[in-house]
Amino acid sequence: MHPWIGLSDEVRLGLLTEWIVPGLVDEVLTACGQRGIKPRPLSSRFMVYFVLALALFQQDSYDDVAENLVGTLGEMDRSIPNKSSFTRARQQLGAAPLEGVFRRVAGAIAPATLGAAFWRGMRVAAVDGFLLDVPENEVTRAAFGGQVDGDGRPVGFPQARVVTLTETGTHATIDARIGSFKGGGGEPGLATEMAGSAAGMLVIMDRAFPGVALWKAYTQAGAHLLIRARTYVAARPMEVLPDGTYLTRMNLAGQRRSHPGGVTVRVVDYRVDGGETTRLLTDLFDPEAWPAEELAALYHQRWEVESAYRQLKTFQRGKAEVLRSASPELVRQEIWAHLTLHHCLNRIIMRLADGEGLDPDRISFVKVLKHARRSVVLQAGRSTRRLRQFTKRMATKVVRKLDNGLRRLREADRYTRHPVSQYIVRKKDQVRRGTRRVPEKVITLAPAILQ
Repeated sequence: MHPWIGLSDEVRLGLLTEWIVPGLVDEVLTACGQRGIKPRPLSSRFMVYFVLALALFQQDSYDDVAENLVGTLGEMDRSIPNKSSFTRARQQLGAAPLEGVFRRVAGAIAPATLGAAFWRGMRVAAVDGFLLDVPENEVTRAAFGGQVDGDGRPVGFPQARVVTLTETGTHATIDARIGSFKGGGGEPGLATEMAGSAAGMLVIMDRAFPGVALWKAYTQAGAHLLIRARTYVAARPMEVLPDGTYLTRMNLAGQRRSHPGGVTVRVVDYRVDGGETTRLLTDLFDPEAWPAEELAALYHQRWEVESAYRQLKTFQRGKAEVLRSASPELVRQEIWAHLTLHHCLNRIIMRLADGEGLDPDRISFVKVLKHARRSVVLQAGRSTRRLRQFTKRMATKVVRKLDNGLRRLREADRYTRHPVSQYIVRKKDQVRRGTRRVPEKVITLAPAILQ
């Protein structure tokens, strides 16, 4: 018998297997039709853990990752299959089992005692998206597409698009979708598919997302919305409320305001220190129950999703790293593994923070990631005992090493790193031609209220 047959019963991903237990993996594999097939050296269960390990050790080769998993199991470290065997096993596994594992472990994790994760009884989440570079070849270019210059020539790598529903208080991923650079409705189309996962939450989005279809999907699912919009959107008041905000209709392009296909929105305009006007749209109409000043301050929680993406893209994946997978199916498999790993790491952060009475933002993601990698390398057989030891060691370091201190407010302006933009660039304070006049009544906030 090949020494790797049955090895998956012993190999664990260190501390992460508290949530990704073998029984859960087996259930997912059964649902995907991967259980009951003829045993092979690289079994389906083992490959699920191996793909997760590839995400944990993004910069390492297949051989190095395999040695990290089995190096402490006696003679197994002398019987590691070659790269082509791992690639074939990944192809046989496909993306569905990793997506299934993600959907079994993902979700909101903030306890009711974490006030930063809630606003007036509602859990706060944010929807946004990011792009990941994938290897350049004809298949990935055709499947995902990418940026092009004015003559239609490719610029940079092909890119896969990921859109997530993220809990702002913990950076935990509640739901996610994977798509291409263009097609499928872009970020708004992928975001609309996640509406059912946001029931009972207040969901914040930036100005790339306002739309009637998305609005109806989320509100009909029982979610509430707070979405930034450009100042020419919903610019004609129907009813001015006592606090200066107003109600109006948002319709599909070309429809009259009275068209029944539109939606009613409340518009909150505000300025910070006399700066430019920021426009927010919400379905929370009562100005007494849902104060405009609090909504304006709450919108800035959307930046927490950018911090979550930095954790995944810069620290976990590695800065400017291209994914290792060279086919569309394996690209999706790899992305689901990264999303699963990132969620589990934030579960660890939440546990450590809750145990010490800290805000999760104060726990260093980088140090937890490094300790997670070491926990895999140092594992010996079953990991239950080592999980307890790891958590105990980490708890002793929360105050001494893991606490980053209070978060600073954002100071630097955002800028586009890619050379090509699909948007027309306008100068500051330049009004778009044909723009309707913005109502004069706006809320002016002092910077202190945003802290």
